[in-house]
Amino acid sequence: MRRSTPADIAAKSAQALRKRAENDAFRRDTFALPREEAREKAREVFRRYPKPAYMTEIESWRELPDGRIEFTMRRLPTAD
Repeated sequence: MRRSTPADIAAKSAQALRKRAENDAFRRDTFALPREEAREKAREVFRRYPKPAYMTEIESWRELPDGRIEFTMRRLPTAD
């Protein structure tokens, strides 16, 4: 049996992401900002794309080693 190499795993992951993007109606934007700027950016996105109309949410977030916050906001491209 052939063992998977890191390149094989990366290619399979990339293919899965492309497939998900084709079937997913959501728009995603990723930001990496200092903590206070990240909070303000999230508030700005929620003001511009209200949750009831665009299903806006913070899909994921993490603190980077330099203290910045990286987060992905997910929303529908248009309102109902």
